[in-house]
Amino acid sequence: MKVRKKAKFKKKIYLFLAGLAVVFVSFVLLLLHRPARFKPPEIIYDNQVSPYLTHELLPHIYNNTQLGEPFDLVVIQEGINDIVARAKWPKEVGGIRLSVLEVLFVPDNIVLMGTVVLGGVEFVITVMAEAALDQEQLLNLHIAKIKIGAVNVTPVAKVVAKRVYQRRFATADTDSEDWRAQIRASLLYNEPFEPVFKIEDNKVRVKKITITQGKITIAMVPAND
Repeated sequence: MKVRKKAKFKKKIYLFLAGLAVVFVSFVLLLLHRPARFKPPEIIYDNQVSPYLTHELLPHIYNNTQLGEPFDLVVIQEGINDIVARAKWPKEVGGIRLSVLEVLFVPDNIVLMGTVVLGGVEFVITVMAEAALDQEQLLNLHIAKIKIGAVNVTPVAKVVAKRVYQRRFATADTDSEDWRAQIRASLLYNEPFEPVFKIEDNKVRVKKITITQGKITIAMVPAND
């Protein structure tokens, strides 16, 4: 009887370990999953600023701001990826190597995708963000989801991002009115901010943001002090 019980016990242990191994392998495969839609732009090494930025976006913003009238700023996905591709990749932060990012505009969301190399292993990171104005016309940039491969790691990733942010900017003299600091606070802490931006001697306010497939349309109006 004792021999049978011992054999059954060993069998249960074996099945448990086998099941644990299957779960572990499945989890690793999910982490290493490479989304089919991930097609990063080729890095551009010519050291030139993107023509889309200098010939289209900036002139459109500047000229319309000078007129002092409402206007729409349309940002296309291909243009943004041209700007990103020229940003001197790869980048390293805290021992993590980040490759060139791909930016996708899908209905109501902005998606960032890129590969990170950690411990010699390459993973695809996907960040999905939302941009919306609340009832008080304050802008909030909300990170809705963060994935490594096919695994949702949003809560853990947000905690790590906050710690990195606090270490990096804890002793920095950051201006709460700086739009870059406002964007960081909105992304990390869901803190909405007044979407007013100064273009030389004029100010504009973001009135509405519409994200559709392949483009973002930002309705802007003159901002009065």
